[in-house]
Amino acid sequence: MSSLEYSISMRGSIPVIVAGIIAWIVVLVFALALSAEAKVLYTCAVGITFGLMGIRYTIRRAKRESN
Repeated sequence: MSSLEYSISMRGSIPVIVAGIIAWIVVLVFALALSAEAKVLYTCAVGITFGLMGIRYTIRRAKRESN
């Protein structure tokens, strides 16, 4: 696989990561509305944080591989 193909395939995973972040945000809103335990809220926050880190990693890796 060439570096250009790898870069394109890495960037193709960004919509999946964004969908995961949106799902965690939706669950967080429901958890807040239902006055969930702190453990549930922290789990949602960690899921969102890992998703944002995943986007950053994917973009940086794609840029590095394309050079």
